[in-house]
Amino acid sequence: MAIGIWVLGDQLHPHQAALASCSPGEAQVLLVESGSVLARRAYHHQKLVLVWSAMRHFSADLQAAGWAVDYREAGNFGTAVRAWIAAHGITELRLMEPADREFRQAIGALELPVRLVWLPSNAFLWSRQDFAAWAARYRQLRLELFYREGRRRFGVLMEGQGRAAQPLGGQWNYDADNRKAPPKGLRGPEPLRFEPDATTRAVIAKLRRIDAERATAGLDPLPGELEPFGWAVTRRQALQVLEHFIATRLAGFGPYQDAMVSGQPTLWHALLSPYLNLGLLHPLEVIRRLEAAGLEQGVPLASLEGVIRQILGWREYTHGLYHWFGADYPSRNHFGHSAPLPAWLEQLGGSGMVCLDAVLGELRTSGYAHHIQRLMVLANYGLIAGLDPAALTAWFHRMFIDGFDWVMQTNVLGMGLYADGGLLASKPYAASGNYINRMGTYCKGCRYDPKQRQGEAACPFNALYWDFLARQRPLLAANPRMALVIRQLDRLDPAQLQAIRQTATRHRTQGSAGVA
Repeated sequence: MAIGIWVLGDQLHPHQAALASCSPGEAQVLLVESGSVLARRAYHHQKLVLVWSAMRHFSADLQAAGWAVDYREAGNFGTAVRAWIAAHGITELRLMEPADREFRQAIGALELPVRLVWLPSNAFLWSRQDFAAWAARYRQLRLELFYREGRRRFGVLMEGQGRAAQPLGGQWNYDADNRKAPPKGLRGPEPLRFEPDATTRAVIAKLRRIDAERATAGLDPLPGELEPFGWAVTRRQALQVLEHFIATRLAGFGPYQDAMVSGQPTLWHALLSPYLNLGLLHPLEVIRRLEAAGLEQGVPLASLEGVIRQILGWREYTHGLYHWFGADYPSRNHFGHSAPLPAWLEQLGGSGMVCLDAVLGELRTSGYAHHIQRLMVLANYGLIAGLDPAALTAWFHRMFIDGFDWVMQTNVLGMGLYADGGLLASKPYAASGNYINRMGTYCKGCRYDPKQRQGEAACPFNALYWDFLARQRPLLAANPRMALVIRQLDRLDPAQLQAIRQTATRHRTQGSAGVA
């Protein structure tokens, strides 16, 4: 029996399950860099450079560790895998279960002439079976319950043993301490960046050729800027990013993690999600290292617990829910929203609103925006403007450096757009311009007034927010957590509400063409 191992592009850890099932010399290893991914989605340049360069570097690292590795560039996966199977006489092909459901289905549809062996993923702390066993116990699957279970299960930031163990410091959650608005002049430490080596430069050159081919075919270039590129592309570099975060950003992570500052796209954020999602880092090693270093250095518990909650809590929770909710989840559309995406989203700028254009400009440059920019600027706009949930979720997937189906379906469609009707979040995260003005610095340079709801100078977030509440009042009124804002809506003078809604309609009509 000739064993083959196919390593997918987001499974780049030396101990991932398929590689762990053999030793070097016992199997042939394959990685495929397929251009077919662009036939379905026009991905951000930075994302493609990251994934393809990381795959090429991982292939070289495996070879250096003694594995027999083939790295193939191809027009599609099926042609490349079949040719490799024939060349090596492969009779059994082992794969670690993909995180994304659609990739698992696509591989099954290839009908490869070998015995396929699917190995359970070890890229997450909770297996799908363990998460399902936890979820089956509850009617509502809330993050806080899951997070506490994870803290106990893995013994993270705990005092004592077993079921009697208590959270370090006496609290499970310090989120209330981590919502400070940005003071004037707030600046975070500089992120760690890496100069592209020859391997990365070759990928950049390939993408230039792809853009030229797209132009010949009458297609737009891929979105986002190709250079400068400074993301880590190897496990060694990703570990350096982790240590740099611990040394320069961990202690300050908590207080301003929800702040949004013009010209400061990263502040104290960890910038680890791309490497966790590609497998260059494993979540448990990151959590253990953060815990050990944070306690040794006396890092404020609010900062240490805050970043661990994002990995041990939110990341594991959304991945588990993605598989628990099932294949029909991406088709959910609780509010029946269907507005097409405005042109300025694809162009990554040109909305006329400083908050949106600042975030889109940072996204255009790096493929990154932090979690509050994603939730309370981009997704919030999509929710209150009534954008099509599936289309906006796909846009997030294409544009973000850390985006995959399992990430974006739960985070955007569920948390950001409430399109699942509350399966994930307990209420819609809809907000007016007041929130952005309080937690960000964008409004000071904007031609719109965050205090006005109607008229030419009104902040579009204000008009859209009240219009959303009025449009969706029957559904929103059924949610107890929306009772206060519904009462505020009902107290508005009818003539004023009509003027607000006219302002919202005018914005949607003009804004879809890129003129806010």
